[in-house]
Amino acid sequence: MKINIFNEYVNRVCGLYGIKEQELFKKTKVREIVDARHLLYYLCFKRPMKIIYIKTFMSERGYDIGHSSISHGIQMVTKLQQDDADYKRFILGLQNAYEFQ
Repeated sequence: MKINIFNEYVNRVCGLYGIKEQELFKKTKVREIVDARHLLYYLCFKRPMKIIYIKTFMSERGYDIGHSSISHGIQMVTKLQQDDADYKRFILGLQNAYEFQ
């Protein structure tokens, strides 16, 4: 069940950032892709989804990542929301607009 939620968030994050799914799961430090990944982690975590599930689903897509890196991404989005009211509204709108079963 959680994999369906993860896949839905992958589609939506890629659409928002205008990137292809394969780019999201490619080892790169391009800021746009890193930001998209962080948003994916954050949305999944707030769903709520355990970090171990996020880690597993990322690995199944070919992107091996550690627990601490996922936690760091979640913290980055959390901090960005605190510092940027526009980003916070964006995230809240995204969470409200994309509620699904």
